[in-house]
Amino acid sequence: MKKGYLRIHLLQDTTFGRGDGVAGVVDSEVQHDDYGLPYVGGRALKGMLAAECADIVYALSKGVPADKTSQWQETQTRLFGKSGGTLNGEATLRVGAAQLPEDLRLAIAKDKSLTREEVLESLTTIRRQTAIAPETGAPKKESLRAMRVVLRETEFEARIEFSRDPQEDELALLAAAVKAFRHAGTGRNRGRGLIRVTLLDENRNDVTETHFKKFRDMIEKEVSK
Repeated sequence: MKKGYLRIHLLQDTTFGRGDGVAGVVDSEVQHDDYGLPYVGGRALKGMLAAECADIVYALSKGVPADKTSQWQETQTRLFGKSGGTLNGEATLRVGAAQLPEDLRLAIAKDKSLTREEVLESLTTIRRQTAIAPETGAPKKESLRAMRVVLRETEFEARIEFSRDPQEDELALLAAAVKAFRHAGTGRNRGRGLIRVTLLDENRNDVTETHFKKFRDMIEKEVSK
């Protein structure tokens, strides 16, 4: 499998923030293209996936022999590069932007009657929240923030490519990272942005469990030695 896809299914409304807002509308805007279609940049997506991979390798260091842990660290480096988030250099894995289904994108592009704002508003909504003062339990003054979120049940796909034919341990570790990748977007470290990610081959067959089983078998074999 030299090429494939990541399918991302939103289980909660999620904010893929672009780092700024729109005055008078939202404090945190989602990334979207010229047609108003939300997307997730490839660099950000790869960075989140690399972070999940790093957590897995760290956890392995607590229960797997040191020589085997070193091998998994090497596998991680081959996949993501030494920095953990580069798209080029030593990394064999390249991750494209996560976009909405192609047929939807083409239909929107052809429909000249829709404005960017109309498209964006049809796929998102605005959530408002305020900070709570721990001393009183009351809302803090002037802390109301508006965030645009992509609606739950929305699906994205990102193209992935390897610079060479991937090795079995690389696909196994990638599948483990994909299964661990459960939160994305703003507030993901606080449990927000619940998602389900699957690894697909070039024909869009779900191969997540196939490669994860190999990862599990490898780990069980290493631990039993």
